Amino acid sequence: MTDHSGTLYVVATPIGNLADISQRAIQVLSEVDFIAAEDTRHSRQLLNYLAISKPMVSMHEHNERQKAEALLDRLLGGESMALISDAGTPLISDPGYHLVRLAREKHIQVTPVPGACALIAALSVSGLPTDHFRFEGFLPHKPSARQSRLQALSNEIVTMVFYESGHRIVDSVEDMKAIFGEQRPAILAREITKTFETVLGSTLAEIALQLGADDNQRKGEFVLVIQGREKQEVDTDMGSVDRLLTLLLEEMPVKQASRVVARFMNLSKNDLYKRALEIKAKDAK
Repeated sequence: MTDHSGTLYVVATPIGNLADISQRAIQVLSEVDFIAAEDTRHSRQLLNYLAISKPMVSMHEHNERQKAEALLDRLLGGESMALISDAGTPLISDPGYHLVRLAREKHIQVTPVPGACALIAALSVSGLPTDHFRFEGFLPHKPSARQSRLQALSNEIVTMVFYESGHRIVDSVEDMKAIFGEQRPAILAREITKTFETVLGSTLAEIALQLGADDNQRKGEFVLVIQGREKQEVDTDMGSVDRLLTLLLEEMPVKQASRVVARFMNLSKNDLYKRALEIKAKDAK
C-alpha cells in the first residue's frame, strides 16, 4: 500500500435479519468516505436502519469493469471505501472480484469485515459433512446446461452447495434427483434468517415431496446442500470403467471406445479419452 492510499473494506451485511450486522461493520460503514453498493436503493434501506448517511456509488456485475478504475483512483487518492452487496458477503456469487483483484495489484490495502454468508449458514445447519465442501453457486439457467453441469459433478465425493431461485428450484431438484439419485442426503435452506426461514429434507426425494406439497416452500431464496457420493462407490465405478475400456480398446480406436463408455456411464468424454490413452499406453509396455 502506498503511503497516501486509502483502504478498500469488503463488508458483509445481513442476508435477512438486520440485527445480524456486526458492530465492526457499523463502525466501518460510518467512517469510510463512500460506499459502493450492488443496488444503492436496496442498501439505502440498511443504512437508514443504521442511521448512517454516506455517499453511495452503484457497482454491479454490468458496470463493475467500467467503474473500477475511477474507484481505484479515489482509493489511490486517499479516500476509504466500503464494498457491500445486496446481502451477505461480497464476491460470493456477487460482484467485486474485478475491483478487489485490481486493488491488490495496485498495492491498495483490502480489508475484510466478515459477517453473514448464506452458504456457510446453510452448511452449519445441514447435518452433512463440512470438513470438505464445494461451492457451485447458481447452476446454468438452461435445462440442458444445468443437467450437463450436474452430470459433471455426479462423482464428486465432497459436500456440494448450490444457490437457486424460486422459479427454478423445482426443476433443479428434479434434475438432481435424476442425476445424483433420489436417496442422496440433502437439505434445502430457504429464506435463511428471514421471517419464513425453513430447512427442508434429509434426501432429495423428501425435498421434492415437500416442495410439491406446499406452494409457499417454492418462494424465496434457496441454498441446496448435497452430500457427496461415497468414495467406495466412485472407486467401484471407475474400476468398472477401466474394465469396459480395456475390452473395447481391443476392438476399436481410443476415441470411439472413450465415446461409447462416456455415453454408457454418463461420464466426461474428455476424461475417459485421457483414461483410455493411459490404459492403451500401459498395455503397450
